[in-house]
Amino acid sequence: QVQLVESGGGWVQPGGSLRLSCAASRNIFSFNAMGWYRQAPGKQRELVAGITSGGNTDYADSVKGRFTFSRDNAKNTVYLQMNSLKPEDTAVYYCRAGRNGLPYWGQGTQVTVSS
Repeated sequence: QVQLVESGGGWVQPGGSLRLSCAASRNIFSFNAMGWYRQAPGKQRELVAGITSGGNTDYADSVKGRFTFSRDNAKNTVYLQMNSLKPEDTAVYYCRAGRNGLPYWGQGTQVTVSS
């Protein structure tokens, strides 16, 4: 069983920064892909940033230049550095990992951007 535990969410003013963490219960190299998704109230869950086993990183157009996906292999942890946050970034952020055709999700962490 795979467990993903997110942390780092919270409240921040527009223009501020947050760093989300996702700790996996197994070696992150065992996953075909990992990524961060978000879901705002009344909206569908969307991909924010993700990395494949080949090492390619993709970002949603709305976060390019502001968010950065990274990983610490030794800690089995991936991160999402979020800078220049906007109110429209408010959402529950989820970590997702794929392995052997199965998706695994974390419990989500709330990010609220408001003044």
